[in-house]
Amino acid sequence: MEPVDDWRAAIDEAGELTGPIAAALVDAHGDRGQRAIEAVGEGRVKRYRDFTVVVGHEDEYVIEDGECNCADATYNLDADDPDERCWHAIAVDVADALDAVDHHDMWYSEVREFL
Repeated sequence: MEPVDDWRAAIDEAGELTGPIAAALVDAHGDRGQRAIEAVGEGRVKRYRDFTVVVGHEDEYVIEDGECNCADATYNLDADDPDERCWHAIAVDVADALDAVDHHDMWYSEVREFL
């Protein structure tokens, strides 16, 4: 199999996350890419009426316009590098491309009060 240059375009074309596409995603994003793949596979990307949320191991993270509220995004990423993103934001991209987002017809801001 040929290596994949652009994992986003490859998912669009294949309609699924193949081994070479997953390898390209991990090559591009390292451990963040691997964690994103796991989150999508486990159905932890959830879209509410107001926000998209990724369920992490310790908390839920809100992703809005490709930006995340996690500590990794806040403190560790290079703001000048648009390709450097936290695994939560990458997971949303992957889930969107695969149509694997878990949709909830409710407001996250209301659900969050009960968590």
